Amino acid sequence: MEVRELVKRAFQRDLSDPSALSDAFDTIRLLEPEDFSLAHERNKEVRRLSGKFAAEQKSLRMFELNKRSLLFDAPYDFDAHCRYIEWNRDPSKRFYLPRRKQLYKVASALQNLADDKLDLLAISLPPGVGKTTLALFFLTWLGGRNPEKPSLGGSHSNAFLRGVYDECLRIMDPHGDYLWHDVFPMVQVVKTNAQDMMIDLGTDPKRGKRFATLEFSSIGSGNAGKVRAENLLYCDDLVDGLESALSKERMDKLWNLYATDLRQRKIGDCKELHIATRWSIHDVIGRLEQSYGESDRAEFIVMPALNENDESNFDYGNHVGFTTAFYHEQREIMDDASWRALFMNQPIEREGQLYNEDELRRYFDLPVGQPDTILSICDTKDKGKDYAFMPVAFQYGQDFYIEFMLCDNSSPEIVEARLVTELIRYKVKMSRFESNSAGGKVAEKVQKEVKERGGITHITTKYTTANKETKIIVNSPWVKEHCLFKDNSIIKHDKEYRKALNFLCGYTMAGDNKHDDVPDGMAMLAEFVQSLEGNKVEVFKRLF
Repeated sequence: MEVRELVKRAFQRDLSDPSALSDAFDTIRLLEPEDFSLAHERNKEVRRLSGKFAAEQKSLRMFELNKRSLLFDAPYDFDAHCRYIEWNRDPSKRFYLPRRKQLYKVASALQNLADDKLDLLAISLPPGVGKTTLALFFLTWLGGRNPEKPSLGGSHSNAFLRGVYDECLRIMDPHGDYLWHDVFPMVQVVKTNAQDMMIDLGTDPKRGKRFATLEFSSIGSGNAGKVRAENLLYCDDLVDGLESALSKERMDKLWNLYATDLRQRKIGDCKELHIATRWSIHDVIGRLEQSYGESDRAEFIVMPALNENDESNFDYGNHVGFTTAFYHEQREIMDDASWRALFMNQPIEREGQLYNEDELRRYFDLPVGQPDTILSICDTKDKGKDYAFMPVAFQYGQDFYIEFMLCDNSSPEIVEARLVTELIRYKVKMSRFESNSAGGKVAEKVQKEVKERGGITHITTKYTTANKETKIIVNSPWVKEHCLFKDNSIIKHDKEYRKALNFLCGYTMAGDNKHDDVPDGMAMLAEFVQSLEGNKVEVFKRLF
C-alpha cells in the first residue's frame, strides 16, 4: 500500500485514542522522505490533537506523543523548536511558552526570514519583554541547521555581546536544561573563544574552518578580515542610549559604521535581523525603513507597550511580563518623548518636533460664562490606518479651548455615528468638514442626522488642494498661540484625548509621519477660524 494512502487511512480513525494517533504519527514519519511538506503539514494536526487530548484525558501517552511530534518539526519549524527545547525546564523558568501568544507574530516573521521569504526583518519592542532571548533561540537554531555558514551578531558594546555569547553557550550545553542537542544530535560545539566571542559548531571536531558559526563583535571595533556573516547578520540595540539618539551627528556616524563595518561583513544571500529600542527616526532601523519599507522582502514589526485600549500588550499572566498598571506608572514618571520612544516605539526627533508638549498652552477648567461660540472641524477617515479627527473648540475671545478630540480609526459606520453624537452633545454651532475623498458625502449624512435629532450644528465643506506638510507647518504658530489643551492631570484616563495629543506632538518636520491626521486637523481648525474672522466676525479681547 502506498504511504500516502496509509496516512490517509490513519487520519480517518478515532484520533482521540492514543494508539490511533500514535499510529498516524508513525505513518507521517514514513511519509517524510517522500513528501516532506505534506508530512510536516499533517504533523501540525498531530501536535494540536496530542496537546488537546493530553490536557483533557490527563494522558501520559498523549503527553509523550506531543513531545515527539514537536521534536519531529523542531529542526524546521522555529515555533516548535522554541517549545521543544524548554520541555524539561521547570515551568517557572520557561521563556517561550508563557509568552507564546504575544510573541508568536515575531516567531512567525523569524520563520519567514529562515525560509527565504524575507531578506530583512526589524523588530521594535519595549525593553524586558523577551526580544533578545527570542533572537538567541533563533540564532542558535540557525547554527544547528547549518553550522558551516557563519552568523555575526553586533551591538553597541562588547559587554552586552558577552552576555549574548554566554547565553548561546548555555542554550547549546548538552548537560544543561535546554534540549537543543535533541534537535541537532549530530552537531556539537567544537571550539569556543571567550575573548574573541566566537563559537564554532560542527559534526567533526577535527575539521576546522576560517570563520566560526557564531561570532560577536561590537560596532566600530574593526572587523575587517576577522568575521563574516553568511547565514545571518544580527544587530541588537546599535544605539547605546538617549544621549546618542538625541544627536543627529552621532546617528549619522552610527549609520556610517553600520554601512561600512557590520554590513560589509555580509557575503552571499545573508539575511539581516535588527532588534532595537527606537530612540530616533535617524537610527539604523529608521533609515532602513525609509529605504526598504515598501519591499515585500522586508518586514518591520512594531509592538508597543500599550495597545489602542491603553492596556498592556505584554502581560503574560502568572506574574510574568508587565501589567497595564506598571506601564501607566512608567508613563506618568517619564517625559512624554522618552516614554513614546522607549515603550511605544514611536521615535521622535526632538529637534524637528513641531509641537513640544511642554510648550502647549494648558487649562484645568473652562473660563466662567458662556463661550462666544463652539466650533469644530472634521478630517474624515479615508482608508487603511487613517484616523478620523474632530476637535471641539470653545471660543473665549481669541482663545480656543479644545474641550474634546475625536480620534478614531474604527469603521466609517461607527465613526459617523460618533460624529453625530458629539456634535449634538457639545452643542457645536459651526463645523467644517474636509470634502476630499468621501468627506463631502459624510458631511451630508452627518448634517441630516444631526438635524433629525434636534442638533444645532451647521456643517460646511471645503476641498483642500494645499500641500499637507506645508499647511501643517504654516498654521502651527496660530495653534500654539490660540489653542489651549486640557492639562495632563485631567486626561490621565481619557485615552482618546491622550492619543490625539501624542499624534500632535509626534509630528516632525523630518522623517516619515505615519499619523499626521491630528496636526493636519489642527491646521484645518486654524484655517477655519481665520476664515471666519476675516469674512464674518470681529473678535474682541475679553475683559477677564
